[in-house]
Amino acid sequence: MVQLQHDRSPSEKQAPAYRRPRICLLKGCEQWFQPAHPRSRYCSDACRAAARAWSRWEAARRYRATENGKERRREQSSRYRQRVRERRQPAAEPEPACEGHHKDVDGENSEKIPCARPGCYELFAPDRRSPLKKFCCALCREALRRVRQREARWGWRPVSFVEDDRDKRLRGRLDGFS
Repeated sequence: MVQLQHDRSPSEKQAPAYRRPRICLLKGCEQWFQPAHPRSRYCSDACRAAARAWSRWEAARRYRATENGKERRREQSSRYRQRVRERRQPAAEPEPACEGHHKDVDGENSEKIPCARPGCYELFAPDRRSPLKKFCCALCREALRRVRQREARWGWRPVSFVEDDRDKRLRGRLDGFS
């Protein structure tokens, strides 16, 4: 016997779209979970905390690249060197030649940028062919793309301006035919 959708009892109805299982956005977790809220992106409190930590790391990295951030870092390094000198006064040991600098082999990380996926700390060099690249790999790009498409489909996040313009042009053409 074929059962039609409208013949289902209330207990057999399909769950709302936001209750469907989805994949955790945090890189490294990527577990399937049942969202408690329509805008849930992460499977647990630990993943949410890790995503916030990643967000702070990325914001600090952007700030350190500004002139104000560089100045503050120079002041911080100067204060640190002063404290080290004060501690070493009685011992009278020679100071290291390059204290406070990261060892960077041939400027390895100097021109690299971080991946835009939460939890992904990988740094990559942008290609000359695609200087606007934001993700280290296709998996990271697809993970964030899934979330953004879902949020745009449900009206929580505006679609990109390019898609908006294309839709307006298409609607303008269709309006003339009706």
